Amino acid sequence: MPVLSMIEAIRTTLDAEMARDDRVMVLGEDVGKSGGVFRATDGLQERYGAERVVDTPVSEAAIIGASIGLATAGLVPVPELQFLGFAHQAWHQIGAQLARFRYRTNGRFPTQVTIRAPFGGGVRAPELHSDAFEAMIAHNPGLKVVVPATAADAKGLLATAVRDPDPVFFLEPLRGYRLVRDEVPEGEHLVPFGQARVARSGTDVTLVAWSGMIPVVTEAAELAAEEGISVEVLDLRTLVPLDVDGLAASVERTGRAVVVQESALTAGFASEVVATLQEEVFLSLEAPITRVSGYDTPIPMPQLEDHYIPDAARVLSAVRATVAY
Repeated sequence: MPVLSMIEAIRTTLDAEMARDDRVMVLGEDVGKSGGVFRATDGLQERYGAERVVDTPVSEAAIIGASIGLATAGLVPVPELQFLGFAHQAWHQIGAQLARFRYRTNGRFPTQVTIRAPFGGGVRAPELHSDAFEAMIAHNPGLKVVVPATAADAKGLLATAVRDPDPVFFLEPLRGYRLVRDEVPEGEHLVPFGQARVARSGTDVTLVAWSGMIPVVTEAAELAAEEGISVEVLDLRTLVPLDVDGLAASVERTGRAVVVQESALTAGFASEVVATLQEEVFLSLEAPITRVSGYDTPIPMPQLEDHYIPDAARVLSAVRATVAY
């Protein structure tokens, strides 16, 4: 299998889906002539034309609003938001329209829209460019939330998202675009939603994470192994739908869990994971479940970013405390 970066896997998947289904189209700021700010759509306008790869005005509300209209007309739009933080400018379209349209029309108008957006820090970006508020998206019934951590999953989950009849938020780890490289299956590759991936097997504690935190917790697991602690790493892959059975099975095996997220602590998706585990495997727990996260502030300017985002040392400290409880 070829080794691809995450951005290469995304680009080739968009190309394949557009070739497979002529209803699929891409729209967003600079996605056409420039090929996207991160080159995720590079070359697509030349291949499929300006009617299927559309450069839009600088208006996130217009991008999502147009996507809703295109979807109700029978097309399959894949809008790009340059950064997830910019979704605030379109939330009246996302939460009040896109997420509810199938419900509102009693199934008459499904909205087959996949919103792509990079998120998370680690690249020294300005304010709003590194926000991680996946929990806010997950809190809206009607939206599926996909968070790949590998290039192979980026391909398989994106293809599944584009073909899904419901709206999907496809969140891409910003610092993983070119740093994450792995073997990617050739040809058609579909990864089903709601199936977590055991990225590393272990027996003492489960580290639960997703997207850009998977390399961090994997490093922490390797450091823990040097101290004789066996750590299982569970990559959720999708937050909505959540693989409750896979999550429960992993923590039942280990008896302990640490949940790691990049976003602010309060009301983050880690809290949902903790609540789910309390309901599902309470009697199997040998220690309280711990969260490791960012802090309850906006993500700071570049010189303080490394202090905000969880790193392997912080995760390892939480693992030690949980195992010693």
